[in-house]
Amino acid sequence: MSAPLSPLPRARVRRRSPWPVALGVAALVALVGAIAFGNLNRSLEYFVTPTEYHEQRAQLQGRPIRIGGLVRQVKYDPQTLELRFVVSDGGASFPVQYTGAVSDLFKENQGVVVRGEFQGDTFHASDLVVKHSEEYRVPNTQAELKDMLKSAP
Repeated sequence: MSAPLSPLPRARVRRRSPWPVALGVAALVALVGAIAFGNLNRSLEYFVTPTEYHEQRAQLQGRPIRIGGLVRQVKYDPQTLELRFVVSDGGASFPVQYTGAVSDLFKENQGVVVRGEFQGDTFHASDLVVKHSEEYRVPNTQAELKDMLKSAP
């Protein structure tokens, strides 16, 4: 008789390295982050005051921005809907040009936010947002209601 066969050694289990998967996931996250933040930076629209724009002019040049301040020197032509005014924050001011319908709330010394771009030294606005009064009063009597309706434009 022959000698009993010796048992075979146990097969080695091959372990995969986690590094390729980890590096792949990190590269994918970095790529998605770069695309998202790169496009986000181009679509941001900054809100600045005229003084802040003077200080950051080189960084904001050619970008769509919003400028907020008080309205000064209003010139409006209702026939052509051309509006020219100066927006000021007390420290600096810029001429603004806007074409379009203007709210009845738009007037001298009123708060305004304009959206657009600078072309030279003039701000060409595409949108105009006028601050309105926060005060709302309900008429108490019929006479007050009639007076309010008469004075409405």
